[in-house]
Amino acid sequence: MNFRRLRPSALAVALSLVAGLPAMAEEVVVFAAASMKTALDEVAAQFQATTGNTVTISYAGSNALAKQIIEGAPADIFISAAPKWMDEVEKAGLVAPGSRSDLFGNTLVLVAHDPDAAAVEIGPGLDLKTLLGDEKLSMAMVDSVPAGQYGKAALQSLGLWSAVEPSVAQADNVRAALALVSTGEAPYGIVYATDAAADPAVKVIGTFPESSYPTITYPGALLTGAADAADNAFLGAITSDSGDAVFAAQGFRVLN
Repeated sequence: MNFRRLRPSALAVALSLVAGLPAMAEEVVVFAAASMKTALDEVAAQFQATTGNTVTISYAGSNALAKQIIEGAPADIFISAAPKWMDEVEKAGLVAPGSRSDLFGNTLVLVAHDPDAAAVEIGPGLDLKTLLGDEKLSMAMVDSVPAGQYGKAALQSLGLWSAVEPSVAQADNVRAALALVSTGEAPYGIVYATDAAADPAVKVIGTFPESSYPTITYPGALLTGAADAADNAFLGAITSDSGDAVFAAQGFRVLN
């Protein structure tokens, strides 16, 4: 609009209209571990309703997300299910200084598709191979995805890995591993307690001793591409009292 060509009265009207325009909504792009989907979607919906900003979230295994960020994928916030992959992003100089913190914790459980499956005590004496029979044990990728790495470490610690390794069906991320059990394609699986809580089609039949695997920690951080107040605000929403309550309700331990 060329304000110089308007009469004074028209100019006043034009300026009042411009002043009344709403601020442009901003987009927050988040890369987050697949296990966070249920809780993070809820926090994002609340944030969008309150602020009018848009939150776009890509969920996958933390390893895949970290590699995408390092290769140049545009993202404002990264939340990993393990410190290792946040470390890789930080080493690449892509974490905004001072923004990284440990947000949440989790636990590992054994889930079954059969709602009548009997509970088991998970320890060195568990005959997991016999429990599986000729069927598969669903897990996230055991050498790269945090949930799979934690699960493999637990089974190794308990002396169960060598017997069940040939029976493991590996999925791209923990939610994909959960889906195999939920649909009955695998009768059993190892997932986070929060994943099990998010799917009524699976039953938790045992909890792994926390001493059997490394502490599960979810670090979060702004990335160097984060350029607006909305990015900071959304990370703050995740760690706010209301955000913490959403994650706690899903079974996460609040660390922040």
